[in-house]
Formats: sequence, structure tokens, C-alpha cells
Amino acid sequence: MPLLSESADVLPIHRKILAFSFIGWIFDFYDLLLLSFVISTTTLRQDLALSQQDVGVLLGTALAFTAVGGFIGGALGDRYGRKPLLIVTILVYSVGTLLSGMATGMWTLFLARAITGIGVGGEWAVAHALVGETVPPHVRGRYGSYLQSGSAFARFFASMVGNLLAPWIGWRAAFMLSALPALIVVVIRRQMPESDVWLQSVKSGVARNLGYVAALGQMLGPALRKTTMLALTVTTFNMAAYWFKTIWLPTYLHDTRGLANADVAWLLLMDQIGSIGGYIAFGYASDSIGRRPSFTIFSVIKAVGLLMVTLGWTIAGGYTWTTFGFMLLVGFGEGNWGCIGPLLNEVFPTSVRAAALGIIYNTARGVQFLAPVVISWVAMRTSFGAGIALAVPFALLAGATVWTLPETKGVRLTSDARERLTT
Repeated sequence: MPLLSESADVLPIHRKILAFSFIGWIFDFYDLLLLSFVISTTTLRQDLALSQQDVGVLLGTALAFTAVGGFIGGALGDRYGRKPLLIVTILVYSVGTLLSGMATGMWTLFLARAITGIGVGGEWAVAHALVGETVPPHVRGRYGSYLQSGSAFARFFASMVGNLLAPWIGWRAAFMLSALPALIVVVIRRQMPESDVWLQSVKSGVARNLGYVAALGQMLGPALRKTTMLALTVTTFNMAAYWFKTIWLPTYLHDTRGLANADVAWLLLMDQIGSIGGYIAFGYASDSIGRRPSFTIFSVIKAVGLLMVTLGWTIAGGYTWTTFGFMLLVGFGEGNWGCIGPLLNEVFPTSVRAAALGIIYNTARGVQFLAPVVISWVAMRTSFGAGIALAVPFALLAGATVWTLPETKGVRLTSDARERLTT
């Protein structure tokens, strides 16, 4: 029986797999971001007696623990299947978000955010592995971008809940309400198919034989060590460009630029609109001109936008349509995230694919726990704008180092090897 990825056309089952993975990723990333917004718009800081340093640690906690989730979830996804781990990780991050709403102090919130981070880290890896293994190669770039675009919707929901709903219903209710996506696991359990590429690898004895240590050992072995290190470098630079911008941005706009909640919401909406357009455009570009040139172009666009909304705020005219345009560029440039899932899928074999996705993506994200701390340190000595502007050189470095990896447009994924299409 032919694999789903060998279909010449996009089938309804491909769209179903994308839809379920997309929904899981939206609420995954939403739960990760929500604290960034409610910190600046509700009484959470006062209720839990948190200092700015405490806030910096808490904002970084979930990021740090995504690395733990990525290490565990990806390897378990290679061993036990993509679908079961997708269900488990959604439940884990939903429990963490529910517990966030029940926090009574710094350390209970720390624990809740750690649980959230573990669930978030595991979900991304198995979702991208599932989509990457089942869709036809000629649309993998687009489908990877469509899946990753869930982060733009997540930012929109987190911004709207954090800026508009949470001040009204309170931060506890906002967190508890945000745990409801756990209900989607019922539908996923009944209707989501397993990756047939993974099932084929099980029949051949590959998936069941590799445990976590063996998967990591293969990634660091002679055949994959260089690929692992280069992929980690590119992803870490791109992750730094994202989190140096994102984690303190609402606070920067509220406190440093003196904008009202509604004004901040409108600016962040432009970022999210740009992201949606960027993800769609990147998907088509990467399937057309290739992963690497598309990634570099979008990285430069993001760097320009970031520079102008931070250090160039006055030059841009402050809260004007010009700044709205630069926020749109920031979001559009973040479409380059549509490259990471397909690229990692294409440079690693099935035996370690989910583990590689989880370890690389979430190690890169986990070390970003330093981002809020570094920005807070810079802000106390200069300004929030200067701290957030550190994202600019990271964006440019990401765009440059992606050329150290091979061009993978059109690679065919099988259970035992990676073959380049001969179209």
C-alpha cells in the first residue's frame, strides 16, 4: 500500500492531519505566551508579590522546560508513535495552564509554568513529524508553514485575552479558561491517523529498537553530528531573534512607550497579521525557490522591522502608521519559522526524526530562558528598547548560517532513508 506522502495530490486526510496538529499547536503556543500579557495588564504581580526579577525568572521558566519536554516527547514519539504523544502533550500543557490559575505564590507558579513548558516542548516535535511524514514532498514547505502559522493565531488569542479579557475577568480565570483545549484530545483520539512512515519503521524494527539514549547517540554519531550541530545553531539564532522580541514586548509598549492596552493590542495585531501573511508567503517561496534563500530573505525583513520598532521608534514617528508598517514587517519576516519544521524533517531519518525535532527546537527554545533576564538587565542600565533590539543581530545570524545546511526542497521521506526526488 502506498504511503500517504506518495500521493500525487493533497487528500482530505492530509488536511485533517494538518487541522488537528494546527489546533494543538495554536493552544500550545498560546499557553506559553499568556503569562507575558497578563503580567502587564492584571494584578498578578501584586497578588503574588513578585519582583521584576521574579517575573523575569517566571517568563523564562516555561521556555527552559520546553527543552525538557522536547527531549522526552520527541524520543517517546519515535518509540511509541506520533499520535499518542500528541494527545499526552496537549493534556500536560493544559494541566500546567490550569495550575497557573491556582498559583498562590512565586514557587507554585514556577511549578505550573514548568509543567506547561514540558507539554509545549513535546507537542511541537510530534506535530511537525506527523505532518512532515504524511504530506507529499511538493507541498511539505507549505504545510510546514501552515502548521507553524498557528503561532500567529496563538499570539492573537494571547494578546486579546491578556489585554482585553484578563483585566475584566482576572488572571486566575483567564488561565483556567485557557485549559479547555484539553478537550480536543477526545476528537484527536478518535479521528487522527498515525504516521504511516512511522508505522512502516515499526514493522522494520527501527522505531521500537531505539530508545531515548540511542536516539541522542545517533544524532551525535559520526553520520549526523555535523547536521545536528548546524541545525541547532540556526534554530537557536532564530529562536533568540524571536524571544528577545516577544517576551517583554507588551511591557515595553506599555511602560516604555506609554501606550494604553488598546493601542498595544492594535500594534500586536499588526505583528500577527503580518505573521499570517508571512507564513503563507514563505511556504510558497520555500517550495519554489528553496528553503535557504527564502529563509535568508525573510530574516532580513524581520531584522529591519525589529530595528525600527525599538531603537528607531522616534525615527518611525512613534505610534503612527509608519510604526504599524514596521510591525507588519516584523510579523511577515517571522514567516521564516515555516522553514524549521520541514527542514529538520528533511535532514534527519525516521528513526530519530521526532527526537531530533524535539531536541533541537526545544533546546534552542529552552536556552531562551536567559532572554527575559538579559533584557531586564539591559533595561535597568539603558532601556527596554535596547534590550529587545538584541534580536536584530540574531535574526541576521540565522539568515546567514542556514546556508551551512543542505538545500532540501523536494526531499522524499521514507521509513529507512532520505531520497531526493527526480522530477
